[in-house]
Amino acid sequence: MPHVIVSGGPGAGKTTLLAELAARGHETVDESARAIIAERLARGESPRPDPVTFAREILRRDIEKYVNRPRTSEWVFFDRSLIEAMGMLHEASPSATSELQSMLATYPFHPTVFVLPPWEAIYSTDAERDQSFAEAVQVHARIVEWYRWCGYMLDEVPRLPVAGRADHVLRVLHS
Repeated sequence: MPHVIVSGGPGAGKTTLLAELAARGHETVDESARAIIAERLARGESPRPDPVTFAREILRRDIEKYVNRPRTSEWVFFDRSLIEAMGMLHEASPSATSELQSMLATYPFHPTVFVLPPWEAIYSTDAERDQSFAEAVQVHARIVEWYRWCGYMLDEVPRLPVAGRADHVLRVLHS
């Protein structure tokens, strides 16, 4: 499966890693949450609506991105994924296991998810990332637990300069 998830808590370096992979010629798909937050802030609204509304909007956009993803046999890297949006929605408004399993079967990804661990040395906040580092660590833990529950294998990307992180991801995929 050429659809590969790059995940982890806020500020772990996902976007930087995806930019490096794109610079190396790989297709990438941006995450939806930051775009939603930026749009809301631009309209003078709070960064996030209630958890159910936020998760549903992320899921809607992520499904659209999955359906409209680049059609290629090469790797396509997703910054987070609709799998995480499912987890957010399930956390806010639990779904039946059968419904979750159906969604997982409908939108398959590569069985290995690349998880970037919390890294305080590179962590920073901005207009769309307002969580503290401690909150980012908590988000990371929930993400790891969710992907494991969904049956994905996790590969923790080492804390290296971005080129080394990209080399690691590509080496694992080609092994």
